[in-house]
Amino acid sequence: MQNRSPLPFDPLPGTEPPRRGLFIDRWGTLLELPARGYCSRFEKARFTPGAVDALFRAGQAGWRLYLIGNEEAVAFGHLADSTWARFEEALLDHLKGHGVPIRRNYAGLDHPEGKGHHRRPSVYLLPNTGAMYHAAQVDGVRLSECWVVGDSTLEMAAGSRSGCRTAAVETGLALADGGLHIEPDVRAVDLAEFLSMLLASRSRAAG
Repeated sequence: MQNRSPLPFDPLPGTEPPRRGLFIDRWGTLLELPARGYCSRFEKARFTPGAVDALFRAGQAGWRLYLIGNEEAVAFGHLADSTWARFEEALLDHLKGHGVPIRRNYAGLDHPEGKGHHRRPSVYLLPNTGAMYHAAQVDGVRLSECWVVGDSTLEMAAGSRSGCRTAAVETGLALADGGLHIEPDVRAVDLAEFLSMLLASRSRAAG
């Protein structure tokens, strides 16, 4: 049997556009940093200005959306696993209800110095690169076409080490953590401004 010829609207093998991903840090980038370092109820969380609408536009433009971030409150026993799970479920439901489906939700819940069953190393604990390489393996995103967006040097290091481009925002820690010395590819006031810049540049390139 002969293989069928591609239909007019089928891309020829090897000519499909690369799968692009946005790895968005939760606290300080998507969500404002809580006063005591963690938040137990989604109703008390606040998004950074314009973040949800900007993510909706990015998703509509074909970007695959991922959440990343260290949850040290869970790792060190300040927040119960069940409480964190309820928070994340509410967060994801809220985003989905606003047309923002998160493809995968990565979180560093374990730490080498953590408490109980969370006292262990994790490839998802930033600046480790487990989230990016997992997305590349299972979703086929091309990391050189992806962006990591965050407010701390941990996200910038993870992005750089995995071959992604990096964008630092001035919300949250605004890179003032000083944990690692690394310069991002782009700086923006907040997540919404960066995504507007990104979508505008893509539009100009396509034109």
